[in-house]
Amino acid sequence: MTSTSADRSAALFTRYAGNPILSPSRWPYTVNAVMNAGAAQVGDQTLLLCRVEDRRGMSHLTVARSDDGFSNWVVDAEPLLAPEAGVVREQWGLEDARLTWSTELEAWAIAFTSFGPGGPSLSLATTTDFVTVERHGVVRPPEDKNGALLSRKVGGKYVLFHRPVTGHTQRADIWLSRSSDLQTWSPSEPVMSAREGGFWDCARIGIGPPPLETPEGWLLIYHGVRQTVAGALYRAGLALLDLDDPSKVIRRCAEWVLGPSEVYEQTGDVPGVVFPCGLLHDAELDRLRLYYGAADTCLAVATASYSEVLDFVLTHGEG
Repeated sequence: MTSTSADRSAALFTRYAGNPILSPSRWPYTVNAVMNAGAAQVGDQTLLLCRVEDRRGMSHLTVARSDDGFSNWVVDAEPLLAPEAGVVREQWGLEDARLTWSTELEAWAIAFTSFGPGGPSLSLATTTDFVTVERHGVVRPPEDKNGALLSRKVGGKYVLFHRPVTGHTQRADIWLSRSSDLQTWSPSEPVMSAREGGFWDCARIGIGPPPLETPEGWLLIYHGVRQTVAGALYRAGLALLDLDDPSKVIRRCAEWVLGPSEVYEQTGDVPGVVFPCGLLHDAELDRLRLYYGAADTCLAVATASYSEVLDFVLTHGEG
């Protein structure tokens, strides 16, 4: 690590001065927490599909809309997705959606965690309008979560990133599976593992927003966890995946680029958490907007230059 790379990694993302952008006090019905939202640009509006935890501790997914993506959010009065009665794998809630516009489906793919007595599993749904939803059911059984679909097929297959936890090691790394129909999925392929030793992402890792296609590769923002004496500490980092084989990591940055430092990231139900799920790219402005959950309590956004982020990964990422 050099001082130059450390200085650049610390300055890549700038928090919005009006953070947090959404919190329980601004919700149209009584809730405990609002966090971990998938993001989509739908026409002239920014849409967030937010994880909303009620006062039982169960979560559902509700839409919030904004004309500028930062302020004046309008929240739907009812959830878009909530646990279905009688569905055991959903009875403890739906969590942490990621949104992908699929060119082949001509619809938005929603990857989310279904939580039940068997543990977390990964489910898919699709929508064209964020008013009606077609459920595709559980696609990865427990224990699995942190799912995101690529925006196009690779080699004729849909590609789904996810984080299974299996075996006696209880490792939690990033894997992917492939499918021709969104129902039958190939065996999991390893993509990226938690680092050994004392790194910021040494305990476990998981995908953040769906990877963004760039000319240089799929830009991956992921969360990493380090276990400390005060509890788990969640930060965000960068990697780049091969366009033709997204299981191959081209570059991975050693430093985190966003970590909990503000009051709303340090104080809440789970202090010390920055958990990104939504990423939007404005090509005209050369700007990225990263939407993330803070302290498992509220939602925030940070911005960065797209070209600077990509240059940082290419320059400072390790192959």
